[in-house]
Amino acid sequence: MDRREAPEGSLRERKQRLAREAITEAALALFDERGFEKVTVTDIAERAQIGRATFFRYFGDKQEVVFADGGAFDEVLAEAGGPRADDPIGDSLPAALAFSRAVAVSYITRVTADAAAYNRHERLVESHPELRARSLIKQRGHAEVLRRLLESKGAGSEIAALAAEVALAAFHAARTITGDRPEELPAAVEAAFDRLAGIDGISGRST
Repeated sequence: MDRREAPEGSLRERKQRLAREAITEAALALFDERGFEKVTVTDIAERAQIGRATFFRYFGDKQEVVFADGGAFDEVLAEAGGPRADDPIGDSLPAALAFSRAVAVSYITRVTADAAAYNRHERLVESHPELRARSLIKQRGHAEVLRRLLESKGAGSEIAALAAEVALAAFHAARTITGDRPEELPAAVEAAFDRLAGIDGISGRST
């Protein structure tokens, strides 16, 4: 293999990452200044000093920019993946829940690292119905990816689906509890999983 391939690939990836970051920063600044509905793709491209074609190379529309997470979710999944044989989950619900918990907490810790930016994002999303809808779609997508990853680690389909949905439910509950204090969100998700683990008779059946 040509030794130049890796450096060239790394340079290309770095340029792409910087371009995405520039577009995202320009868009979020404009949304703050003018309001989401008054900002166009052309406005964002001009602020980022790129052409419209370049914008669409990275994002499908301006809504998509709002949910750019810098690849945080993909990075968390890559770290959590690992070879299936290392620690197969099989039909163990506790093992599947532990895995989904680790993924959820790691991702939430990353996206809330800048509390001010996280709160700004949440306010923007909550003030626009179309962004709330897109947010729910993105969350459902994350749950589906987590479900598939659990299955790739050996979890049965029912176990994988349950563990992925519990992670999403824990996030929603924790967000309700913490409000505009994102720095508390990872611990709140941990607490939600702890409470579930401590429930006796979790089947919910009446006695």
